[in-house]
Amino acid sequence: MKYLLSIFFFLTLCFSASAKDAHPYHVGSVEFNYNSNTRTFEITGKFFLDDLENAVNKKYKTALHFQDEKFRDRMNEALKAYFLDYIKLKVNNKMLAINYLGYEEDSEAVNVYIESEPVKSPKKVEAAVSALYNLFDDQMNIIHIILNGQRKSQKLSYPDRYLFQQF
Repeated sequence: MKYLLSIFFFLTLCFSASAKDAHPYHVGSVEFNYNSNTRTFEITGKFFLDDLENAVNKKYKTALHFQDEKFRDRMNEALKAYFLDYIKLKVNNKMLAINYLGYEEDSEAVNVYIESEPVKSPKKVEAAVSALYNLFDDQMNIIHIILNGQRKSQKLSYPDRYLFQQF
């Protein structure tokens, strides 16, 4: 419990810093939350706005910007491709297709929304998350997997990208 609280305070500190100030930590979070009604994993990622913008622009050699409505459609297309490359989900030894739903800007952060294809009775959950690894060699992603109210969390630091949880 103390570990989860310290992660929460660390993320709060990181995401509350002004994007104009150089933040000394490169951290994001990704939550995989199983919805038993739809039988899908609802995936939410939260990243610093400037870091995600720079990672997308570096990967696709473009100059897209958050906080500018004229780039919104192109940014959605770029984020869709980006997260299809950098987030993978395997449940009960079966790779699941994921569907990018969209994003919203939240002050200095970006929330990205993704959903998996339906899956019955998940027991073994494997995730590969390497978001922003193309930009920073000190990137850290905090991964949360929630299934039937049970939450399991783990920190992945570059170059580690794989997480396995048994429920």
